[in-house]
Amino acid sequence: MRFVDEVKIEVQAGDGGNGIVAWRREKYVPKGGPAGGDGGNGGSVKLIADEGLHSLLDFRYNPLLRAQKGADGQGKGMHGRGGKDFIARVPVGTQIYDFDTEVLIADLTEDGEEAVVALGGSGGHGNTRFASSTRRAPDFAKPGLPGESRTLKLSLKVLADVGLLGYPNAGKSTLLSVISAARPKVADYPFTTLTPQLGVVQVEVGKSFVMADIPGLIDGASEGAGLGIQFLKHLERVRVICHLVEPLPEWMINDENLSDEEKLNKLKEKYLALRAELKNYSEDLANVPELTVMTKKDLWDAHDGHDGLVEGFKAFLKSQDARVLEISSAQKEGLKELVFGLWDFVKKEKAPTEETGFDPSAGDKLF
Repeated sequence: MRFVDEVKIEVQAGDGGNGIVAWRREKYVPKGGPAGGDGGNGGSVKLIADEGLHSLLDFRYNPLLRAQKGADGQGKGMHGRGGKDFIARVPVGTQIYDFDTEVLIADLTEDGEEAVVALGGSGGHGNTRFASSTRRAPDFAKPGLPGESRTLKLSLKVLADVGLLGYPNAGKSTLLSVISAARPKVADYPFTTLTPQLGVVQVEVGKSFVMADIPGLIDGASEGAGLGIQFLKHLERVRVICHLVEPLPEWMINDENLSDEEKLNKLKEKYLALRAELKNYSEDLANVPELTVMTKKDLWDAHDGHDGLVEGFKAFLKSQDARVLEISSAQKEGLKELVFGLWDFVKKEKAPTEETGFDPSAGDKLF
């Protein structure tokens, strides 16, 4: 299934039915009288959040949502039938904007939550409504009112507790595949992940959280470079950012023209550049709690031959008030500590530190 997270749609509520002019024709009612019924109300257009949906793809091919018109009134004072509502289901996390004004109409964040985006027109009154003691035979009726019509933009922001942040090939998809049942595409070339992937991470019985693998970002993402702001928005709803930092590539480590200090600066620059992208996109996003993870631990170990490179980088991260863990998804090292550390964040408990430590014993059977 293609992942579509933004679409433009047209919504048209049903017009109200017309009231009619009619007269009584019973044999034993000599003076008759008005008998025109009211028109029925037009149907409305409603959007309902459904946790079973994960894309706005259906609206790409069916962008017009039209509700049914109300029926006209009838004789003998009978009202017209009301038009049926048009009900469309959207993924949980869908935001509804007026396309022209960009005003947010509704934000559907709960399963079953609904929003009326176009209200049906009211039915017109038949001539029965206008009879009075001084006007015994009104010979007019009112037409139904038109239903609302508008252009909307639907924008989906995935709902997850934890968002994985990192450059392409930082190991986000691999981590998600190891600690959850999700099976994202994994490969050793850039932009393996082209759409957000969600996985449920089981902490222990009755405790779990949702993790999202967001496509890898590059420098300039907040200005649209690479996959850019198209996917940065999916981090806005997460409670915690899990920032994966990968080691330097082997060719750079073995480059004798670079000093260890220059190599350390390369690591610092990559970390700060990604943090700057978050801040450039949104100050609020930059303030989301973050757990920094030195991923691919087996490759970090290869840095040990360079004086103070790893320890120097850890010291730098701590100077940035970063909370740091080391893991290897491939060798399944440090994953229990990571899961319980993220769980502490998600539950808004005290953040994991060297003083509080972790209690991974409850998760011995997870990996």
